[in-house]
Amino acid sequence: MNLDLIAMHGWAGDQRAWEPWRQAAASRGWSLHTGERGYGRQTPHAPSWPGEGGAVLVHSLGLHLLPSELWSQARAVVLLASFGTFVPPGPGGRRTRAALEAMAGRIRQGELAPLLDEFLAKAAAPASLDQLPVGVAQEGSDAAGVARLLEDLALLGRCDGLPEAFPRTVPVLIVEAGADAIVPAASRALLHQALPQADSWTLEGIGHSLLGTPLVEPVLDWLDQSLQAPGHQSPPLSAHG
Repeated sequence: MNLDLIAMHGWAGDQRAWEPWRQAAASRGWSLHTGERGYGRQTPHAPSWPGEGGAVLVHSLGLHLLPSELWSQARAVVLLASFGTFVPPGPGGRRTRAALEAMAGRIRQGELAPLLDEFLAKAAAPASLDQLPVGVAQEGSDAAGVARLLEDLALLGRCDGLPEAFPRTVPVLIVEAGADAIVPAASRALLHQALPQADSWTLEGIGHSLLGTPLVEPVLDWLDQSLQAPGHQSPPLSAHG
């Protein structure tokens, strides 16, 4: 089976995080194409299908950064440490919204570098920050990149459910980080409620950046099985060894 993949990173990330996925896809004869928001020194661009569609891989906010027209040709979707609604209802949501506003305030005050260090350390935990690939925190950001970071912080606060164009009839895999310190637990629960038909893996003890787990090959195996045999019941990640 030949398969085109489109992948989108999350807030404060960039396309280079997908390089292990690109290499693994290429070993199967598949292609992987990445979107890029351009928070740092990478040139921003929106991805598009090179052919008649394929599978979508998104991390965190990446679900809401893809253009709506792309979803119409998606044949399968993998949601990595993702959410439909980021700010959950209730007191927890008020705390989350206040944290987003505080982050935006620090960026406007010129505190981007320490803020990114703190955010990325929290995203990596319990793994160490130095396991993350080089990105905006190391290379810095220009005025346009800072503007995009602020724009997408505001988007986080507005995310209220899945994108309207999200395909509801294709195979979906939710990969949840059990020790996610970025996406609130209530927001993760809302994603499961929105997609009750989805296959679901929970990575216990793994943080938001999904470091320290052999995830790439099991996910590609899931795509292979799902697209050749729609409606199958996928085994949990532990069953992949």
